[in-house]
Amino acid sequence: MFLVSKVFWLLAQPLSLIFLLLILSYVFGGVGLQRLRRLFSGLAATLLFLTLFTTCGAVMLQVLENRIVRSASLPADLSCIIILGGAFENEVIAGRGGMEFNQAADRFVAGLKLAQAYPAAKILVSGGDGSFSGKYQGDAETSMAFFSTFGIAPDRIIQESQSRTTFENADNTRALLEKNGLSNCVLITSAFHMPRSVGLFRKLGIPVTPWPVDYRTSGQLSLGPDFSQPSLNAQLTTTAMREWTGLIAYYLSGRTHVLLPR
Repeated sequence: MFLVSKVFWLLAQPLSLIFLLLILSYVFGGVGLQRLRRLFSGLAATLLFLTLFTTCGAVMLQVLENRIVRSASLPADLSCIIILGGAFENEVIAGRGGMEFNQAADRFVAGLKLAQAYPAAKILVSGGDGSFSGKYQGDAETSMAFFSTFGIAPDRIIQESQSRTTFENADNTRALLEKNGLSNCVLITSAFHMPRSVGLFRKLGIPVTPWPVDYRTSGQLSLGPDFSQPSLNAQLTTTAMREWTGLIAYYLSGRTHVLLPR
């Protein structure tokens, strides 16, 4: 299933779809089907315009980010801080050493702040190697060096290093929480990723307090043209499409109760 989802997304992301539509338009044109050629080339041009020169993707992402807000307070007896992986550039780290983050670094910055505020809480990092090759460290392993740099004792950290998908994050985390007798947990992940994560955790019977971080939008965007940042628009559209695809897939497969959890 992991490889199927990887291959599907490789083909389904916006720029890949645009490329496939253009290829089909050339094929139809080559065999004399001009109406189909015009249809598919028109679809490619429309999708390219929406991806590069509008706020469509950002607004789709904003809907997800606004869905679940950060709690005003946390339980006084917080026993576990769950951090979903996806913040370390593990391929770069394998080649160059050091500690390299991507845009989701806030997941671990927020986790560190809560770990310092709740010194008795365990830190459960869920994240294996999600690459095609499977030859790199996952975030669970890499995070040990990060937390130790800031004086967090290794015995506070629980590593879940096998998961490669969000469903595996939740399923494997459930087993570790039961094994260690942990409850009253806070869940940290990117704001746009929180609805899908909360939906999975709830379906598996894991009560968590959401702590969304890593916001990519202002929360006040509206639909319209935007010619100022085409590369960023493409990135936001790709992220939004990926997350909405995941939400739909998990809902249709019965892994979440509702399409868009609150």
